[in-house]
Amino acid sequence: MSNLDYLILIVLAALVAFIPRVIPLLYFSKRKIPAWFDEWMKYIPVALFTALIAKDVFVTSQYTYNAKNLSEICSTILVFLVAAKTKSMLVTVIVGLISIMGLALVF
Repeated sequence: MSNLDYLILIVLAALVAFIPRVIPLLYFSKRKIPAWFDEWMKYIPVALFTALIAKDVFVTSQYTYNAKNLSEICSTILVFLVAAKTKSMLVTVIVGLISIMGLALVF
């Protein structure tokens, strides 16, 4: 592949990533969203985040629990408690990083 081919590939990949984000933004910026829909949409990020975390923590390639899982499970519980108490994304991320590093060394 030539340099021009790589450039075209990068531009097309950027468009493919950009267009699905811009179209809903343009569509919903000109319309009033119903209150029930807005209220319902508040739960979507939490549900997606929970699904991603639960899969990563509780499901392994062998479907077994080992020391790695134990450190992740303990860290997840600690991060959940910190997030519920502080409601701060920054503090939650920092506690999560520190706890997973520390518990991975212990377990």
